[in-house]
Amino acid sequence: MWKNIPKPIFCLAPMAGITDSAFRLICKKNGADVVYSEMASASALFYKPQKTLELIRFSLKERPYIVQLFGKNPEHFGKAAKLISQGIPLINYGRLAFSSRKKIQPPDGIDLNFGCPAKKVFGHGSGAALMQDPELAKKIIEATVANTKLPVSLKVRIGLENSQGNFSLLNFLKKININALGVSAIMVHGRSYNQGFKGPIDYPTIRQIKKYFRGITIANGGIQSLKDARIMLEKTGADGVGIARGIYGQPFFFASLKTLKKPSSKKKDCRNWKKIATTVWQHANYAHQLKKEKGLVEMRKHLLWYFKGIPGIKKMRPEIVQITSLKDIKKIIKNVEKLFKN
Repeated sequence: MWKNIPKPIFCLAPMAGITDSAFRLICKKNGADVVYSEMASASALFYKPQKTLELIRFSLKERPYIVQLFGKNPEHFGKAAKLISQGIPLINYGRLAFSSRKKIQPPDGIDLNFGCPAKKVFGHGSGAALMQDPELAKKIIEATVANTKLPVSLKVRIGLENSQGNFSLLNFLKKININALGVSAIMVHGRSYNQGFKGPIDYPTIRQIKKYFRGITIANGGIQSLKDARIMLEKTGADGVGIARGIYGQPFFFASLKTLKKPSSKKKDCRNWKKIATTVWQHANYAHQLKKEKGLVEMRKHLLWYFKGIPGIKKMRPEIVQITSLKDIKKIIKNVEKLFKN
């Protein structure tokens, strides 16, 4: 799957509470090459899979779609990989109807989270904490690869430093002998665990990983603009980029990124009102079909991101954070249009 996508590859990086099916579909429609699920617990899939299977269900229009797993128990990863490979529920979006199809299909890949810096995840021994235990990390990868024919990828950070020691990504990959494990791709966040989501990107380290790892290398972190993406690709030599927080409020940013595939193409405007309004309405409809009122409540944060920077929008914040229906959103769009045009 990875080798068949024209480079550079533009991915919607996995984000808990953000990359649900509705948002993934919006990003795919706007040009994303690959989309990732929210983090799904391997242990939850091991013990009580139904709720997590609902979390990772997807629409065929989202392909290529990758499910990301987190945890620390190799046995749990093995069973989760096998379960996912057998198929997960499909979603059918439509103007007049919506259903979770009885038919199931596997996604296009499985990603293992070895990079999440969240205290709750790290404290549990998962995410970036696995860099401290190469032996365990290797067992997790082996258990996953052994139980699926889908491409297996990793999400990692350039390193971490704490009381346990200083752990660099390159040394970690060498210790687990990554090139012998059957891993197809790695998405590298160019900041350390200690940096979190702030600070400079370590381009040289990502370039080192690209040279060492035989599979596809996706660079991630701090990409807020077309210029950022271009610099990331030039300085790292990566096969593509993963967009995370930089996509907040502008899924159509992927359309601009496409111009990097064809340098002669004209840059597309990411912030014209027609595009914003159309995307907001489409996103809201998908969210409503997917989760009913809960989906619209979750849309509140997206609306604030979509409308960020529009003069006078702060005065509308109280109204935006109380929306509960599509009617509310339609009204918001009309009111924001007046601000945008002024």
